[in-house]
Amino acid sequence: MIVRIMGEGQVRLEDSHLAELNKLDDELLAELEGGDESGFRRTFNALLDAVRRLGVPLPDDSLEPSDLILPAPDASLEEVREMLSDDGLIPG
Repeated sequence: MIVRIMGEGQVRLEDSHLAELNKLDDELLAELEGGDESGFRRTFNALLDAVRRLGVPLPDDSLEPSDLILPAPDASLEEVREMLSDDGLIPG
């Protein structure tokens, strides 16, 4: 799976890591629904950090179609809320 973090680039992420990311995504969704700004920021940063840690960065000159696009690290709670689907940011 190719994941793009807006403003940072793309990483290749093995499907085996989706369970870990989905757990963080579920927490993020609950914090967004509850309007918990500090919890949202903590979990959103943890989600992005997990993608960076688990993924393999693609070369800057590579442009692969992204399977998943995540908001930029400085995105607001409202900006992230606008990008959500019923499943959150991570499908599944």
